Amino acid sequence: MSAIHIVRDYPHSPTKVWRAVTDPALIPLWTATGAGARPEGFATTVGTEFRFTAKPKPGWSGIVDCVVLEVDEPRLLRYSWTDHGGGETTEVTYRIEPRAAGTRFTYDHTGFAGTGGFFVARILGHVRRRMLRVGLPAVLNDLDEAGRLRPGSGPERKI
Repeated sequence: MSAIHIVRDYPHSPTKVWRAVTDPALIPLWTATGAGARPEGFATTVGTEFRFTAKPKPGWSGIVDCVVLEVDEPRLLRYSWTDHGGGETTEVTYRIEPRAAGTRFTYDHTGFAGTGGFFVARILGHVRRRMLRVGLPAVLNDLDEAGRLRPGSGPERKI
């Protein structure tokens, strides 16, 4: 089995990080450095079925079907991930831990099987690392302490 495991430390509160990674209006801002996925029907409630929709690419519809499996706000979000075109179901987990200098965010995407899964994990891993290295910090910097976008930031800002 192949997996993606990324750990990043951010100089922001766990509440702010939670907001950035779970607010449907904020998610497309940091995923813009990847495929630009936006969640449709997302809520941090176990059992919620939602999808990520991005611009289609050759061999991919741009749609991923998901189900929220576990929530422990503001520490944990776990959901299933299935390409809308079929294939295996994998799992994505966000872990948020307070640190003296801010927050440790751990991203795990597990369950990729076989040679095809190995290559998918490598491609997605590269994209996710960029989103968490460039996209998410930019969004976190644009939020005030209450988790609201500051004036002049957000969609009109280029990452």
